[in-house]
Amino acid sequence: MTPHLGHIGLNVTDLDRSLAFYRDVLGFAVLTEGKDDDRRYAFLGDGDDGRPVLTLWQQAQGPYAGDRAGLHHLAFAADSIERVRHYEEALRSYGAEFAYEGVVAHREGAASGGIFFHDPDGTRLEISVPTGAEDAPVPNTEAPTCGFF
Repeated sequence: MTPHLGHIGLNVTDLDRSLAFYRDVLGFAVLTEGKDDDRRYAFLGDGDDGRPVLTLWQQAQGPYAGDRAGLHHLAFAADSIERVRHYEEALRSYGAEFAYEGVVAHREGAASGGIFFHDPDGTRLEISVPTGAEDAPVPNTEAPTCGFF
């Protein structure tokens, strides 16, 4: 048996700014917030079962750097392509930076796809669905879409 994912922890530079993004734009519920010395943190979940999905730790000194070993991107799943488009609208209203224009397929001929964007600290994020993106463009025909954004 392989372990199941419990939650993801992200270092952030400004907890208030990150909370506004993950709570107000993506809809995560704040389960708890706290402070340890000068470091603040928040546990976020879907609000239904009280389990953390994402923890934010205000202890980073600079933005995310994709050229270092570690997290490549964080992928969230949606229940429909319409829900992905809803998130896209909310993210555009917020002013999020997108890697590609609109919904894109994961690879040539794939039914799966989604949106690819960055959080306020530059962490690469994806919201996708397993089907519904059959007619979406493919940004890169040589590699998976999520591989090099």
